[in-house]
Amino acid sequence: MPRRRPSALRGAPPTRGRNRQRYASIDHLSASCTADIRRLELVRRLPESTAQAFARWKTLAYGPLRRFAEPFPADACGIPGCGCCPGYYRDHLEAMLHALPRKSARELRTLIRELDRVILDRARILKADHPDAPWWRTQL
Repeated sequence: MPRRRPSALRGAPPTRGRNRQRYASIDHLSASCTADIRRLELVRRLPESTAQAFARWKTLAYGPLRRFAEPFPADACGIPGCGCCPGYYRDHLEAMLHALPRKSARELRTLIRELDRVILDRARILKADHPDAPWWRTQL
């Protein structure tokens, strides 16, 4: 009589990875910085908002130049994150920079400053006196 395989006796193996929730991540960030961002977002009840704001700011930086030529509406609709005011995303990233621990903030600031530099270089009509000055509030 043939012997049964041990896997047939035990049944189906447990599925560990299927129920795991996936989070949006920002490229080139360390795991500790990503964990700090997730922890802070859970406290503020804004899950994945930083990755979304970073993606929108990156789209503005590397997207078509007509986004700078087209005037944005003078009066915002009042709904945060709708897209009518791109400065909202940069304000969110700035708030996260001030709330994160130093090491994580430094890491995220490096990526954000690179995007700021790209935006200011591509759109020559935008002026910034200092990289830390909130130029996006008045210019966009």
